Amino acid sequence: MRKLSAALGCLMLATLLAVGGGCGKKGKEASAKGNAPVVKGVTVLAVVSGNVPDLFEAVGTVKARNSALLAARIPATVTAVLVRDGERVAKGKLLATLEANESTAGAAGAAAGVEEALRGLDEAVARKKLADVTFERYQKLLQEQAVTRQEFDGRQTEREVAVQGVARAQARLSQAKEASRAAGTVAGYTRISAPLAGVVTGKALDVGMTVFPGMPLMTVEEEGRYRLEVNAPESLLGKVKTGQTVRVAIDGVAAEQTGKVAEVYPNADPLSRTFLVKVDLTGTAIRSGLYGRAMFSVGEKKGLLVPRGALVERGALISVWVVDKENVARMRLVKTGKTLGDQQEILSGLADGERIVTSGVALVTDGAKVE
Repeated sequence: MRKLSAALGCLMLATLLAVGGGCGKKGKEASAKGNAPVVKGVTVLAVVSGNVPDLFEAVGTVKARNSALLAARIPATVTAVLVRDGERVAKGKLLATLEANESTAGAAGAAAGVEEALRGLDEAVARKKLADVTFERYQKLLQEQAVTRQEFDGRQTEREVAVQGVARAQARLSQAKEASRAAGTVAGYTRISAPLAGVVTGKALDVGMTVFPGMPLMTVEEEGRYRLEVNAPESLLGKVKTGQTVRVAIDGVAAEQTGKVAEVYPNADPLSRTFLVKVDLTGTAIRSGLYGRAMFSVGEKKGLLVPRGALVERGALISVWVVDKENVARMRLVKTGKTLGDQQEILSGLADGERIVTSGVALVTDGAKVE
């Protein structure tokens, strides 16, 4: 019995040793598999501090350089709307028609007045011709002493009255023409046409509406020529000048662009303590109403700039891959500042002289060895 127990004990010990030996071997294999991966084909750059432009960011709205607000000039009813919001129109295109019976009747009456004045002028000219012929005949008869001097004076007076009649008829015709032109102009207010080529925006009329003088109908904005209008703090007065080049960022437009200050209104608003600056834009894909930011340079400061390609964005978190002395990559969160072209200002999270991965960041994993 003791021999059997001893044999069983030896067998269990041998089994435990075999299992222990096997586990040790697997642990070594797992350790080998757990070695840090090696990453190749990435670019590593040492961060160096330097002078960074100190920029002040002013926000505003994109607007068309030229726009026309079309408003009603007479009380009328809308009879037709021939365009839609966002439609491109040529200069002079008919946009809408109105109906105003009083204006139409006035124009018709003025035209009839012109016709009446023309007939009056024709009659006056005919009377003058008769007076001229009669005067010439009596002048010859007077020389022949066939008529008295009094009879001749009567014909001369008739001729002078006929001349005055022609002048009065011509004046009445000119007056009638001006009245007709004025009435025609008023009647023309029933036709709403585009004063410039552009895009229809802010259409505020429909068929059947009654409009009144001064009521806005629609806006036509010139396409392709836009400005960013921003409110800059009064502390920048004298530092922002016409013709100055500034960096501009427009929401919805991926690429940052440059603009040129076109106008500066030096009178500051007493409530907001800001003044208006208009910046001409030259980029594409810009539309009126977009939100934009203009960056005005107010000097320089010490800071760190890194290529934008080095940033790893995950939601609201921004980080970079920092490579230590052993060439091991570690992810580190950073706080960013202004964007300067293809460079990004780093406010915190990096120190001068540290090395970061600037290209091939998608290949890097935490703890990877960079070669």
